[in-house]
Amino acid sequence: MHDSSVFLIEFGAIILGLGLLGRLAGRFQFSPIPLYLLAGLAFGEGGLYPLGTSEEFVAIGAEIGVVLLLLMLGLEYTASDLVSNLKTQYPAGLVDAGLNAVPGAVMALLLGWGPVAAVVLAGVTWISSSGVIAKVLGDLGRLGNRETPVVLSILVLEDLSMAVYLPILTALLAGAGLAAGSLTLAIALGVAGLVLVVAVRYGRHISRFVSSDDSEKLLLVVLGLTLLVAGIAQKLQVSAAVGAFLVGIALSGEVAEGAHHLLSPLRDLFAAVFFVFFGLHTDPASIPPVLAPALALAVVTALTKVATGYWAAKRAGISAKGRWRAGGTLVARGEFSIVIAGLAVTAGIEPDLGPLATAYVLILVILGPLTARYTEPLARRLTRRSGTPEPVAAGVAIPHPAAEAAAEDQDTVGRT
Repeated sequence: MHDSSVFLIEFGAIILGLGLLGRLAGRFQFSPIPLYLLAGLAFGEGGLYPLGTSEEFVAIGAEIGVVLLLLMLGLEYTASDLVSNLKTQYPAGLVDAGLNAVPGAVMALLLGWGPVAAVVLAGVTWISSSGVIAKVLGDLGRLGNRETPVVLSILVLEDLSMAVYLPILTALLAGAGLAAGSLTLAIALGVAGLVLVVAVRYGRHISRFVSSDDSEKLLLVVLGLTLLVAGIAQKLQVSAAVGAFLVGIALSGEVAEGAHHLLSPLRDLFAAVFFVFFGLHTDPASIPPVLAPALALAVVTALTKVATGYWAAKRAGISAKGRWRAGGTLVARGEFSIVIAGLAVTAGIEPDLGPLATAYVLILVILGPLTARYTEPLARRLTRRSGTPEPVAAGVAIPHPAAEAAAEDQDTVGRT
């Protein structure tokens, strides 16, 4: 009875604290993720008050948080959208991977961490935060901008690439040989391909089977199906997160909308618990030694993300201002970077990897909303000072200043 009361007190305090931190973040209009990470640091190993009885439950909640994050991300897209994005935007995805994964891999090798840690850190620096970026786009009123589909396409391609990257990473972390790793990757690609084919051809039937007018039944079926598939994926040595993502892709229409509405509060709760859990297993004293490489990596990969967005938007024929906005929007890292680093920390690959990833994400999750807001005005000011005319897409006439202002208004207003 005593243990139960301590558990309730500890876990209740965690949830209450997360709610207050989220409210504080909302008041200042920035992502609550850094505050959740700091809360984990405060109550974890070497923190102000290490938790006791509730830590095991927090660990389970963190696993559910990862599954729900990826499920909700999958619900945002249909299989046909994914196939279309793959066909039209894959060059931008390749540029994104090359510019942003390589710095992480190089940093790990320079630190002497070895090839497996290099693969891990490459993933940490590669993937932008879909959750943070979606919130920033909404807060800045840019959901209807012409450059926004380019940003979303890059995010979708990153999410899809996780279906290949995570099984490879899981096999490497488990110390699997070439044959076992190839088998794991083959299974993952086969399952992903099968789900996409089934979702495209039979998505309506699947959604009809899951659909229910009763919100309670819909919640239970979708959540149960997701956890079941995630567990099976984990048993097959494929990431549970990928399994959840594929379940989200398979659902569409009213079912996806209803599931999104019902699961959003659960996602927010368990995702917050996940970020706290990651912080719990990072000793605050281990961050200062890796702060310099984390800061250097953050600066380099912020610039490479801006270059990625600029190039992708230019390829799509977006104006110069839209290109800078696209680049600045992609800077934020968050949930996926922490998920990848968390897998490595659990496997005990490199003790400094967790602190480095934590510091790196803290820097960019704070910097990301700022670059999204100010990259374009800053680039415009620097361009005017240098006297260099802003580049325009091929075949586009340079407008008169008054016409340019009107075009800018039209570029950000009036579309859905």
